[in-house]
Amino acid sequence: MEYKNYYKILGVERNAAEKDIKRAYRKLAVQYHPDKNPGDARAEERFKEINEAYEVLGDPSKRAKYDQLGSSYQEWERRGGAPGGFDWSQWTGGQGGVRVDVGDLGDLFGAGFSEFFQTMFGGMGTRTQTARRGRDLEQHVSISLSEAYHGARRTFDRGGKHLDVSIPPGAQSGTRVRLSGQGAGGQSQAGDLYLVVEVEPDARFERQGDDLVVEASTDLYTALLGGEVKVPTQSGDVVLTVPAGSQPGQTFRLKGRGMPQLHHPSTHGDLFARLQVTLPTKLSAEERELVTRLSKLHKH
Repeated sequence: MEYKNYYKILGVERNAAEKDIKRAYRKLAVQYHPDKNPGDARAEERFKEINEAYEVLGDPSKRAKYDQLGSSYQEWERRGGAPGGFDWSQWTGGQGGVRVDVGDLGDLFGAGFSEFFQTMFGGMGTRTQTARRGRDLEQHVSISLSEAYHGARRTFDRGGKHLDVSIPPGAQSGTRVRLSGQGAGGQSQAGDLYLVVEVEPDARFERQGDDLVVEASTDLYTALLGGEVKVPTQSGDVVLTVPAGSQPGQTFRLKGRGMPQLHHPSTHGDLFARLQVTLPTKLSAEERELVTRLSKLHKH
């Protein structure tokens, strides 16, 4: 049986705090989730390892046993232990490879855990099995910035049930949408399923909380003389009046044109339009003459 280095799988130190382990798990779960890697068998296998590692390191009792086992295993390696010669029986309590049913996690993640997990922690069960109330589960879901603005819908098949889920306007990366009773089964009641939202980067808009920043392009002459500039927003283009002498990089605030607030969708943040002045690349003889005259006048 192969020893599993769960700390290495999650990329954390052995003395990592619980919050750091959870943060590392969430980051890797998003990266290797099957929805983001369709048809990628290596990513799917990595995803299984990540969830198994968190099942152990995220549970204090399992982690304590695993740390004791790890110390013993490392000492055995330092002494030059032969491959396959480690005595696992003292850690299995004589159960010798008991298999446990992790179907609740399998429904969500697509597979059970390794032989190592089943042998070492079979008698302890999964966190799903140890509680009267079923374990809460997480499912990561990606949405676009436009969907975060307007709200989105996703459909899932869970335990033979078809779930149609609404993601509210104003959702940010890390927003959790709770589906009551759709988590792992328990003795008294099922746990909850949480959709953890990740908002994908947008090519035009930079999000800063409930505010947005966007580039607003104009030509040299409008910047010099003043005029109207078209500014994109999440609800359509608007016209911004810029004063004469506006500078490249100057920012204009459009109140209430940002993202809706998560719990108050009728209230919006602001949109900051950053002026981007486009200079002409070619000048006619007449234009060059006029610019030269302007330069001379400006020096006076």
